Amino acid sequence: MAGKNTYFISDLHLGAKYMRDPLERERRVCRFLDSIKDDAAELYLLGDILDYWYEYKYVVPRGYIRFLGKLAELSDAGIRLTWVTGNHDVWLFDYLRDQLGMTVLNGHTVIETQGKRILISHGDDVGVQPAMYRFTRWCFYNKVCQWLYAAIHPRWTYPIATGWSSENRTRRNPQEQVAISERAASHLLDFSRDYYRQHPEVDAFVYGHIHIARLNQASDGIPPVIFLGEWISINSYVVLDPEGCFSLKFYHEK
Repeated sequence: MAGKNTYFISDLHLGAKYMRDPLERERRVCRFLDSIKDDAAELYLLGDILDYWYEYKYVVPRGYIRFLGKLAELSDAGIRLTWVTGNHDVWLFDYLRDQLGMTVLNGHTVIETQGKRILISHGDDVGVQPAMYRFTRWCFYNKVCQWLYAAIHPRWTYPIATGWSSENRTRRNPQEQVAISERAASHLLDFSRDYYRQHPEVDAFVYGHIHIARLNQASDGIPPVIFLGEWISINSYVVLDPEGCFSLKFYHEK
């Protein structure tokens, strides 16, 4: 779609039990999607869009009706959709791919859009990660572990998974969480710098995961490195226009 924008968004954490009024938050995301549908060529969802999702072979979790319906509407309108799985929606398999024609990716990859080559990643599969986190992520993606998890009835797995998510989000004080996020941002900058040395054809890096909204302009020998932020409190997203310019924006309603 010539003359239209490419949008990037991440970390909506829809359905999170630790947030007030999750249904209204879902409605707000849908209103945002309505606001971009006329000028969007592509939408990239870079992980943790849903706070928890396990897609069984013949059934899918309840909820997210408005959001998934809105994605279907965008897809039917010809907007290309790409979902990069995060650590909360890692078990996204073929349901949305088959129903919406959506591309589902695991891990970092380089895309081409608006004449630019961009490395996109949720942000949890690159840079320095704690050993326990790397092990946990390996288990999440391991086919045997997935099969064993699927064999447990959802009445047990759902409260365990959502409770773990809530505990991880609420157990740290805000100052500690900021320090952890800034450290992660530094690691992602280091990764981007090292990657660019080997792949100088890359024009930008876009990450989610760390809940920091920041557009680092080209400097220090690397192209722009962009952190998408989150939709828990700041409702941030990034636009790449047909001229190849990135803009970090925040969704506000009147």
